[in-house]
Amino acid sequence: MNVVITGGNRGIGLALTKQYKARGAKVYATCRNSCDELNSAGVNIVSGVDVARPETLAEKLAPLMDVKIDLLINNAGVLGRESIDDWDPNTIDYQFRVNAMGPLLVSQTLLPALAEDAKIALITSRMGSMSDNGSGGYYGYRMSKAALNAAGVSMANDLRAKGIAVGIFHPGFVQTEMVNGAGDIDADTCAERLASRIDELTVENSGRFIHSNGEELPW
Repeated sequence: MNVVITGGNRGIGLALTKQYKARGAKVYATCRNSCDELNSAGVNIVSGVDVARPETLAEKLAPLMDVKIDLLINNAGVLGRESIDDWDPNTIDYQFRVNAMGPLLVSQTLLPALAEDAKIALITSRMGSMSDNGSGGYYGYRMSKAALNAAGVSMANDLRAKGIAVGIFHPGFVQTEMVNGAGDIDADTCAERLASRIDELTVENSGRFIHSNGEELPW
């Protein structure tokens, strides 16, 4: 099984990299810059991949075009903390490029390399849910994740005829650097849960918005 994971150098991406390596998969971890922990993980590293720079993706992802990809996990993401009174359009724009455009463009670029029964997993957030938003704020993050969810549903519809399933997964509140170590679960537990949800993903349930604990989330 060939697995490609974006943002594989830290947090959830690194935990997923280790999880699939332990399962016996051949893992390709992409990142802007590698780290010692990733270097020692015994996986294939494709560095220099910046999902916010679409003009570079074809070149940087070229090493993966000869890989028959069974699972593509679009994990790379960033979090901003804009409020109604304190915001910067540049940080909002950057979150859109990384969180929403990035996964779509990576998926489009690698589509010719996907196996006939491949799966695409989008690591999103319940903060992209309209119904679940009871606290406001986080404008760039919420908006970009809502856009990613919309892209995921379209991808599920467009790729179903090809036998490719698309999962839209909320990882949970995970103890990572992105949230300064706060969270309800650690990255390894999150990776185990996400791998289980990806195991359950089929073309029949493609395009659903699922918590890593198995709960279906509202849009």
